Amino acid sequence: MDRGRFDRLLPGLATARGYQRAWLRADLVAGLTLVALAIPAGMAYAQAAGLPPVTGLYATIVPLLVYALVGPSRVLVLGPDSSLAPMIAAAVLPLAAGDPDRAVALAGMLALLMGAVLLLGRVLRLGFVTDLLSTPIRVGYLNGIALVVIASQLPKLVGVHVPGGSVPQVLGQTVRAVADGGVEPVAAALGLGALVVIVLVRAVRPAVPGIAVAVVAATVVAALLRRAGLADDVPMAGALPQGLPSPALGGVRVADVLDLVGPSAGIALIAFADTGVLSRTLAGRRGESVDGSAEMGALGLANAASGLLGGFPVSSSASRTPSRCRPGRARSSSAWSPPWR
Repeated sequence: MDRGRFDRLLPGLATARGYQRAWLRADLVAGLTLVALAIPAGMAYAQAAGLPPVTGLYATIVPLLVYALVGPSRVLVLGPDSSLAPMIAAAVLPLAAGDPDRAVALAGMLALLMGAVLLLGRVLRLGFVTDLLSTPIRVGYLNGIALVVIASQLPKLVGVHVPGGSVPQVLGQTVRAVADGGVEPVAAALGLGALVVIVLVRAVRPAVPGIAVAVVAATVVAALLRRAGLADDVPMAGALPQGLPSPALGGVRVADVLDLVGPSAGIALIAFADTGVLSRTLAGRRGESVDGSAEMGALGLANAASGLLGGFPVSSSASRTPSRCRPGRARSSSAWSPPWR
C-alpha cells in the first residue's frame, strides 16, 4: 500500500510524522486540560444515561484513542455527550429491567449497532449531508449547544435539584430553587470557587490551564471535606473498578438486538449531525476541509470500539473541544477559538 493511501486510512499517523517540537508544550497543556474536564464529565453523562460511572470513563478514553488514529480532524474531541444521554437511557433502561450489568451490555450493543450504521453510511458516502449545512447554521447550532450546556450545568454549579426540561424551563427552575433556599452550600461553594479559580488563573497566568487547576483543587477540597464529615450531602462517584476496559456484552439476546436497531439509527443520525457540524466549523476556522464521509467512518469505528470495551454511544463535544484548543493556542497544533467567543 502506498504511503498516500495509508495516510488517508490512518490520518493520525500522518500527523504524528509531521509533528513539530514547537507544538509540544502547548499540546501537553491542552491535553491536561482535556483530561481534567472530560473524565468527570464522561462519568456524569454515564449516570445521566442510567449507567455506572466507570462506563463513562471507558467511553471517554477508548473512542479518543481510536479517533486519534482514524479521525480526519486534528482537534475534534469525541466522548459521552449530554444530547445522547437521554436517548441512551430511553433505549436501554426499559430492556435492562433494573439490572445494571444488563444495562451496560445493552449500551455496548447499542454503540456497536450505531457504529455499524455509521460505517454503512461511510461505504455509501453519505457524508455529503454536512455540505448542506451553511456556516450560519453551523455557528448557530454551536451557540445553541453552548446555551444547553450552560443551562444543564447551572443547577449543579449552585447545588440545586431541578426536574429538567427545555433551556428556559431549567433556567426558571434554577432561579426558583435558589430563591426558595434550596442551595446546597458545600456544592455551591465548590462550584463557584472553581469558577473563581479559573478566572483568576486565566487573568494572572494565561499559560496555566485554569480548568485543570480548578478540577484538581476541587477534588482535593471535596475529599478533605468528605473525610471531615462536612460534605455528606454532596454526591460523589466514589471508588471505580481497577484495570483496563474489557468486553461487557454478555447476556444480550437476538430480540434485544432487534429492539435496539431503530434507536441506534436515530442516535447515529444525531451523533453525526453533532460531529459533522463541529468538524466542518473547526476545519473552516483553520483554513482546512474535512471529508464528511471519512468523519462518518471514524465516528463509526470509535463507537464500535466503545461498545466492545464497556462503553456506550459517543459523539463530538462542543464543550470539551474548545477546552483542548484554547490553552496555548498560538503555538499549538490544535489552535482554534470557539465561535461563541
